[in-house]
Amino acid sequence: MTNTYFATPSDAEEAFYRAFENSDLDHMMSVWLDADYVECIHPMSHRLNGLTEIRDAWVEIFHVTSAIKCVTLERRQIKHNGLAIHIVNENLIMDEGKRTIRILATNIYEETPEGWRMILHHASPAPKEFNNTDNPPPTMH
Repeated sequence: MTNTYFATPSDAEEAFYRAFENSDLDHMMSVWLDADYVECIHPMSHRLNGLTEIRDAWVEIFHVTSAIKCVTLERRQIKHNGLAIHIVNENLIMDEGKRTIRILATNIYEETPEGWRMILHHASPAPKEFNNTDNPPPTMH
């Protein structure tokens, strides 16, 4: 696992999405806090508890997934008492730009002596009206 210091929650989040786009398991796992209470919920899937289950799921995702570009639109950031909550819209662009899936996600980060680390990623499919290409979600400038 890569020993990386993330100075801000946004640094950790950027590394998370970059690792996702690059199918880079080592960098993906460097974002996560090594603690029993970390959880990950992928769209339409069950809760994954702990680093072993989370790592195994990313191995499977990276194995079956071809190139995906992930564009995130941050809606809200809340930071309080060593925790940061990021509520984002994810646009997963696949099939060489021919298909976009919109996901609503919540990412929670914890501040540690080793920098900010992810403790929760919860992603759900966006409502159907947001997955209609004629009615995309608003963009942020």
